[in-house]
Amino acid sequence: MRAPPSGKATRPRWLPLLCGALVLLLVVQLVSRMRFVPARPDAPGAAPPKPAASRNAPAAARRLPVDLGGPMAVPVAGVRREGLYDSFTEARSGGRIHDAIDILAPEGTPVVAATAGRVEKLFVSDLGGNTVYIRTPDRRWILYYAHLSGYAAGLREGAMVKRGAPIGTVGSTGNADPAAPHLHFAIHHARPDEPWYQGVAVNPYPLLKRRR
Repeated sequence: MRAPPSGKATRPRWLPLLCGALVLLLVVQLVSRMRFVPARPDAPGAAPPKPAASRNAPAAARRLPVDLGGPMAVPVAGVRREGLYDSFTEARSGGRIHDAIDILAPEGTPVVAATAGRVEKLFVSDLGGNTVYIRTPDRRWILYYAHLSGYAAGLREGAMVKRGAPIGTVGSTGNADPAAPHLHFAIHHARPDEPWYQGVAVNPYPLLKRRR
């Protein structure tokens, strides 16, 4: 004889599997209805912010119509154009970028004005040592000569100098290596109303290399 029923209903074994399949089907349908929109470039956090431009940053790729009143003289006596080296934008200590070119020569070699202009400032600084700032007559270009061992006799602020006129001698003042005296030569493009210590650095190398 069979035992009498216990009174509890027995669930079919396939019922949990059916419930699971129905839940999975529902999830798949919900996901298929969702739209994924890619982040726009202008969405917050989608791209890192661009750093602010500096007026004193080297304009390595910037092309400016440079008119300095004719070809420039190589500012160190006895140095040929073919012997110049382009060190513009090279890395320097402290994370600095070289915004000039260096022209090596024995200490005491005459330094001459690369172009005509007015002596805007004679200045002694920790980095540049003995320096000269000469501004072109249109006041849009400032030529900077640094690490001089001394100034030419009679040179003074406000004086007008001609192209090729002596303004000092090569040295290693400031932070220059005494074992490698040189002229640190820079050109800055400035607005006429900007002071002598401002402007945007422009590579002097191609300007010195051209003959006309």
